[in-house]
Amino acid sequence: MMRKFIKGLSVHGFLILMSFLSLFPFLWLISTALKGIDENIFQYPPVIFPAHPTFDNFISAWKQIPFLLYFFNSFVVAFFTVVLNLILSSLAAYPLARMEFKGKKLIFSLVLATIMIPFQAIMLPVYLIVLKLHLVDSYGSIYGYLGLILPFAVNAFGIFLMRQAFLTIPKEMEEAAFIDGCSIFNIWRKIMLPMTAPTLAVLAIFTFIGSWGEFLWPSIVLTNKALYTLPVGVNDLQGMFSANWRLIAAGSIISIIPIIIFFITMQKYFVSGSNEGAVKG
Repeated sequence: MMRKFIKGLSVHGFLILMSFLSLFPFLWLISTALKGIDENIFQYPPVIFPAHPTFDNFISAWKQIPFLLYFFNSFVVAFFTVVLNLILSSLAAYPLARMEFKGKKLIFSLVLATIMIPFQAIMLPVYLIVLKLHLVDSYGSIYGYLGLILPFAVNAFGIFLMRQAFLTIPKEMEEAAFIDGCSIFNIWRKIMLPMTAPTLAVLAIFTFIGSWGEFLWPSIVLTNKALYTLPVGVNDLQGMFSANWRLIAAGSIISIIPIIIFFITMQKYFVSGSNEGAVKG
């Protein structure tokens, strides 16, 4: 009994330590944002709790850049990226999970192989394609949004996740719907998608976080400040010759609030959806 208690205590102690190490950068960010100009943010040993917490940095950061505009731009890009990923990933995953055709395994293997290719390796040809298609903001506001959305409209991870979820649904349900006269598209829309809602939520969370926090691609494609997303806009808080790290920390915290809200809203689906996609291979 004592051995079991000690083992459980050590496991929980290790998990608490790892959780603290994971949260420490975020805690440090909050600490920096709450420190006034009279406190040294680079002192050693570091001080986590500010002596005189202040929200002046948040107010100054909010006034310095148009956060509402950047929020709107990021929301538009993230929303349509999530919607397209849910639709296109599930459409691509359905035949890979349920239909039999020549070259099915080869196609699925090629799709999975693209996961190993980092976006930085294909960024130049993708940029040239976007440029040739006039999907940059210099051709109009709507094109700037398209240049940010379309390169990330579908990915191999989403296809794999949805395929695994579709494999967990009993074949008999699909066959019964087909006998009743339901078309393939309606089977996908009315049966498969509702039954894999938790997995769709997981894919939506990952896609939203990735799209909302993307910095490199928007900073390359966008030249019009009116179309800046939040990560690119917050970067404007850093001056050319100096950086006010208190304002940058405050702006960063403001920019991640929607991610936290979105995750809290969808978290009830997260664990069940993650497990659902790992039942069959």
